[in-house]
Amino acid sequence: MKHPSKKKILVPVDGSDRSLNTVRYIVRNEPFISRGIVLFHVFNSVPESYWDLANDPRSASTVRQVKSWEVQQRKNIAEFMERADQLLLKGGFPPKSIVLKVQNRKKGIARDIIQEARHGYEAVVTRRRGMTGLRRIVIGSVASKMISKLTFLPLILVGKKRPNNKILLAFDGSDNALRAVDFVGTMLGDFDYEVSLHHVIRSDGPAPFEYQHIFSSPEFTKAAAKEITYSLEMARSKLVDMGFKPEKVSFKIAKGEISRAGSIADRAKAENFGTIVMGRRGHSRVPDFIIGRVTNKVIHMARERTVWVIR
Repeated sequence: MKHPSKKKILVPVDGSDRSLNTVRYIVRNEPFISRGIVLFHVFNSVPESYWDLANDPRSASTVRQVKSWEVQQRKNIAEFMERADQLLLKGGFPPKSIVLKVQNRKKGIARDIIQEARHGYEAVVTRRRGMTGLRRIVIGSVASKMISKLTFLPLILVGKKRPNNKILLAFDGSDNALRAVDFVGTMLGDFDYEVSLHHVIRSDGPAPFEYQHIFSSPEFTKAAAKEITYSLEMARSKLVDMGFKPEKVSFKIAKGEISRAGSIADRAKAENFGTIVMGRRGHSRVPDFIIGRVTNKVIHMARERTVWVIR
């Protein structure tokens, strides 16, 4: 059996074109080539108890059809795995770094993926949607469950937009934001990437009446900007120390914004950042918020871009 390197990435796949595009995303991003890649499929097999119906003459025909369906589905996923494997090999991944894993569903697709993710992975890479054909659905049910429950690993949600080497890192000075800096540095530090740290202050200036309650005074804005500037400079220095070129690491403090999520998503679009990196939660200490409101909004607003959600 082939074994991946110490650092490995879990890539759940469902046999769809979207999940094949997830594999293409990994191939197009050079930093992944130093990681082990585990392509993981949870197979919806027919329960064993179903085959007991074969003893009933009235059900024999139906059982044969279902069994034929399952055999075909296993063949389809095997062919898909072979295609995905070939994409990785052609992309320069060493054969020993690739593992193809298919297992029968145990507790549920999302729960089985999350359980697998506990086995020494560095991150999980997936798409917002799988086989669903509902275009208005931004987040599929499996991805939605992973966003909510995969709290112990970075989750990379691959967007439709082809990635580039521009990273927008939302930074609020929280522990999760600092871990996001560490993860970006670890993954991308020795490669030719540009990263901009982005901080939002909802204040500094006149506001429409309905938004005045979220705006702060100019005095508070000045003090907050001074405080976060120190943290931004420290984060920038850390990224440079981890391998980024000094001229390719910058930061920006956006003031007078009505929406933090809107500011992040708008800048990513305006300046063509292919990837947005965010902490799972910011400074909020509300225990019921498994994922922060800003992060959740950005995932939906920047639906065509890749979003890294860092624990």
